[in-house]
Amino acid sequence: MKTFSAKPDEVRRDWFVVDADGKTLGRLSTEIARRLRGKHKPEYTPHVDTGDYIVVVNADKIRVTGNKMEDKLYHRYTGYVGSLKAIPLKKLMEEKPERALQYAVKGMLPRNPLGRKMFAKLRVFAGPEHTHAAQQPVPLEIKA
Repeated sequence: MKTFSAKPDEVRRDWFVVDADGKTLGRLSTEIARRLRGKHKPEYTPHVDTGDYIVVVNADKIRVTGNKMEDKLYHRYTGYVGSLKAIPLKKLMEEKPERALQYAVKGMLPRNPLGRKMFAKLRVFAGPEHTHAAQQPVPLEIKA
């Protein structure tokens, strides 16, 4: 028996909507990253994007454990000498709450062109409304 290898044009991708209200950031992110990669499917192939589309709503109601809301910092470097910018999670959640989930999921995906293609299938919305009703996403319950 030969080993099955998925072909890019044979992959079936579904749309799922996830409600992030009250979910823990890290536990939700790991399950989303797993589904973006396609590891939940029996036809998973490492070099082919077999994952599904994920739409996340209520990203502003996500929670973290411990004192991470004040202590966790997100760093970025502008390119100039001595200009390392750090923003705490609390301020990031006030300004752009969808970014926290995007940063968490992006860090769990491969760092190559295939990982960037997987990340493009993630849509995050701060509120309860999303713009992908035409794709008819199926509600996905994630225990986090």
